[in-house]
Amino acid sequence: MATSKDYLNFILDQLSGLDGITHKQMMGEYIIYHNEKISAYLCDDRLLIKPVASAMRMLPDAKFEPPYDGAKDKILVENVDDRVFLTELFKAIYDELPFPKKKK
Repeated sequence: MATSKDYLNFILDQLSGLDGITHKQMMGEYIIYHNEKISAYLCDDRLLIKPVASAMRMLPDAKFEPPYDGAKDKILVENVDDRVFLTELFKAIYDELPFPKKKK
């Protein structure tokens, strides 16, 4: 099952208070970027983020799920209805996320 455009638009609206939010579609799913850093994955209408330290502190009881079969587990963000929380979560994880590697 691919992520719906409605879910993508909902998440983008929830993150509209942040500058630099963009997305790319990849095989029916989406990658969410925050100022050019990969910050989240939308897979099967689920919001998943990397398990960095700040995310673990903000979501201590979170479930871990792979975005797709064979992938490393990510944190499942279930509290997507709370716009303020999502904004704070994306701000908190930003410094711990790497910039994408430059293509040669």
